[in-house]
Parts: sequence; structure tokens; C-alpha cells
Amino acid sequence: MMKLVFLGAPGAGKGTQAGGVAEALKIPHISTGDMFRAALGNETPVGLKAKAYMDKGELVPDSVTIEMVDERLKQADCENGYLLDGFPRTIAQAEALDQIMAPDCVVNLDVPEEILMGRLTGRRVCGSCKGTFAISRLSDPTTCPTCGGELIHRKDDQPETIKERLQVYHQDTEPLIGYYQNQNKLLNVPSVGDPQDVNNAILTALEGKA
Repeated sequence: MMKLVFLGAPGAGKGTQAGGVAEALKIPHISTGDMFRAALGNETPVGLKAKAYMDKGELVPDSVTIEMVDERLKQADCENGYLLDGFPRTIAQAEALDQIMAPDCVVNLDVPEEILMGRLTGRRVCGSCKGTFAISRLSDPTTCPTCGGELIHRKDDQPETIKERLQVYHQDTEPLIGYYQNQNKLLNVPSVGDPQDVNNAILTALEGKA
């Protein structure tokens, strides 16, 4: 059984790496985005609570997000562990997770900020299949290599927005590194270079924690 949390700044590759690690460890990869979509789509009681805030254009409060995580971790597929990506984002959320089902290990994907900026400004999303691509790896930066749809440069990936997102990360989420370091649960893994090499490095580092 392995209960994992992935930390990292925007653009660190949490989603990409979490998917591969979860598959290798045979535990569910739970991203906050997917969790919210499922709760809203299934109209669960906590999903309806979240929808009430979202419909008004307000941020979903911690209490509702924590309730959603609690609900998700009680599902049968989490009996052998979980990999959380995007939660916790704050110390308060981390303290709540410790009460629900504390992680065994926390992987912090470490990337220099100049590389993060390059990754995020060079990221494009397909308007059709929603795939995400780095333009540096594409022969045609306007067309999705998977479905042929149009690639879009999201507002979230514009330089000014990225700077704001990184500022929020440094203020709210970066303190979690110290929080989990104090619990002796933190693994720092450089997330630079070939994604498969990074994936292998994470799995190797986790072997000592299993």
C-alpha cells in the first residue's frame, strides 16, 4: 500500500509524472480537476455544494474541497493507496489530509523557474481532444498531432498570468515542502530532461519508502 502526494510548481510535470507512477504502483491517480468534474457530473451532495459556489463565480472554500477529497479517498479503489495531484495546496489542506488519510510519502518535482516559464509559455492545448503539447516538440505548432484540431495558447499560459500563478504557488503551496520535510516524508526529485527518465527516478526513489 502506498499513499502519495505530488508537489511542484505549475509546469513541473505533476500530471504527466503522476499518471505513469500511479500506473506502475497500481494505485488511482486523483487530480483535483478530475475529482471536481466527477463530483459535479455525478451531482453528489458535495459536488452540488461546490457547484453553488462556482455558479456564482466564487472560489470553492477549503471545507468543501476537503469534504470532496474525503469522499473520494473512501471509495473502493483507494484501499491500496492513492496518488493525489493538486491537493493539498495549503498547510490547512495538508493538516486536513493528515486527519483523513495521511500520505506515506510526498514527491516534490523540482524545476528551476526559468525552465518552468519556458515550458508554460510554450504549452498549447488542443481545442478538440484537450491534449496538451509543448510546441518545441511539434513540427506544426498550430495543429494537434493526435486529432488534427486547432492548438490554443490558453490565457493561463501567457507570461503575465504565469508570473501570477507562480507567485500564488510560492505564497500558498511552497510552504508544504517544509511541512512534509519536518514529517520526514519528502522526496525531492529533479523534473528536468526526458519525462521517462524522471518517471524512473521517482519510482527508484520510492522503492526505499515502500
